[in-house]
Amino acid sequence: MSATVDFSDREHPDTIVLFDVDGTLTPARDFIRDDMKKTLQNLKKKVVIGFVGGSDISKQYEQLGDTILEDFDFCFAENGLTAYRSGKQLASQSFIQWIGDEEYTKLANFCLRYIADMELPKKRGTFIEFRNGMINISPIGRNCSREERNEFEKYDLERGLRKKFVEELKKEFSHLALTYSIGGQISFDVFPTGWDKTYCLKHLKDEGFKTIHFFGDKTFKGGNDYEIFSHPDVDGHSVKNPEDTIRILGELFP
Repeated sequence: MSATVDFSDREHPDTIVLFDVDGTLTPARDFIRDDMKKTLQNLKKKVVIGFVGGSDISKQYEQLGDTILEDFDFCFAENGLTAYRSGKQLASQSFIQWIGDEEYTKLANFCLRYIADMELPKKRGTFIEFRNGMINISPIGRNCSREERNEFEKYDLERGLRKKFVEELKKEFSHLALTYSIGGQISFDVFPTGWDKTYCLKHLKDEGFKTIHFFGDKTFKGGNDYEIFSHPDVDGHSVKNPEDTIRILGELFP
């Protein structure tokens, strides 16, 4: 079934605009603002819209609100490993089935030992967050406050702690086809190679879209938006914050 039939109420039914969440639609780990909501409502009259977030669907509800399945035509949580189209769930994939418990336990143990030896001003809780399609590793722990999150980001930028951590994991687990993606302020994702944000494009290949736009703030090499931003089938837009997103959308779809 083509997108032209399904989304014929749009001005441009063969165009889809995809968005990263953190730093693109919302401030980091914060709730979507009213001006962005209005911008998306107006945009949805013109094109098909969707989000592509690295976090699980519960985190997307926290940031984008309770009506995301109605607000967005496509909802891609965990890079599209959990996916919804017009409110209906599509087929999903599992990281633990891919890696197996034996290798996963080795990976988790290595990460916890490494974090235990890291010299940080503060450590909180949830150093490994286990998700359906990946694991998220945070040296300070995901339970830190917003102030602690900002403090760690600055500390990490000065010392490259996450980059060094990733390099050690690449050496230790070189026998596994894993990709390590630094995103957000305090963590990085680990997932099977090919399960980055380009994974969501698998769900779109039979939809008949002629143009796919993507907006993201971590579009540099090693950032978790890089692969989809630079994909040959995608028109990528690099933004600094949600205000930037609104500005560029205004220029593209006046």
